[in-house]
Amino acid sequence: MRAKIVLLGLAGIAVLCSTGCGDQPKPAASPAQPATAAKSQGVKPVDETHRLPKQNLVESKVVDRELMGKAFMPGGTLAHYKKGKLEYDVFLAHMVDANAAVFALPDWRKALTDARLVPSFGGYFGLDGDRPVFVFSKGSWLAGVAGLPQKDADAIAREVAARLD
Repeated sequence: MRAKIVLLGLAGIAVLCSTGCGDQPKPAASPAQPATAAKSQGVKPVDETHRLPKQNLVESKVVDRELMGKAFMPGGTLAHYKKGKLEYDVFLAHMVDANAAVFALPDWRKALTDARLVPSFGGYFGLDGDRPVFVFSKGSWLAGVAGLPQKDADAIAREVAARLD
């Protein structure tokens, strides 16, 4: 009799587990996945030109993926500026969340030659080939200025950062 009760109890537990335990929750995306996940889902970036400075703007375009030619970057907005003989670019990528933006910065650090941390901004300045690049994150945004010396790039970056929510 006692054995029957134990068996019935075990059978009841098995039935409860098989009916009460639906699909297992999906594991959370790792911090390195959000930009890649957005690319794989075919999410087209939005034109964010309105968030960029208008002075000296020549043109802007939306890049579907690999912004600035970097495989680790999702798509975003790329704007070209010209002031006299000086030409430079500003880029914006709206990441999945703030973590994705922050976790993309080490990829930039590795991609840049002589990358150095700019503590006041929490970004990196270095060379992409022979072109200077300053890259930073703000909230869920990853942004940068390419083609200017650090002092000038910092000033433009501050103006861009002020326009990001």
